[in-house]
Amino acid sequence: MNVDTSLVRELAEMLGETGLTEIEVEDGDRKIRVSRGGGVAMAAAPAPQTAPAAPAAPASPAEAAAPEADTAGAMKSPMVGTVYLAPEPGASDFVTVGDSVKEGQTLLIVEAMKVMNPITADKAGTVKSILVENAQPVEFDQPLIVIG
Repeated sequence: MNVDTSLVRELAEMLGETGLTEIEVEDGDRKIRVSRGGGVAMAAAPAPQTAPAAPAAPASPAEAAAPEADTAGAMKSPMVGTVYLAPEPGASDFVTVGDSVKEGQTLLIVEAMKVMNPITADKAGTVKSILVENAQPVEFDQPLIVIG
């Protein structure tokens, strides 16, 4: 496999510029993941597997309750971490379903590597659904909240 070092460098620069902790790109059978503190990982895509006998269960009740159509246009997690819906334990949530939000308003926090990263609204609107639960682990690009 040929390693495109300029692409790896560009992804590493993007991490620094955006404050993200991890970036992953796929191109055909090539997958490149760059993360802070984790180095660079490259792997070929896994071989296709046979279909499982039974469908896999959803990872959480929140995902089970949110059909795919409901996640269209959802704000997604910019990093891997743990999501918190309130500013501190015992406090009320930043937002609830039905709340009107302004662009730039804090919606929730994603903790990554002991750093609390506020996730802010990218547009004004009404909170249609919250797709995660408090203290739930989240993946990069996982839908978090839908604003309509």
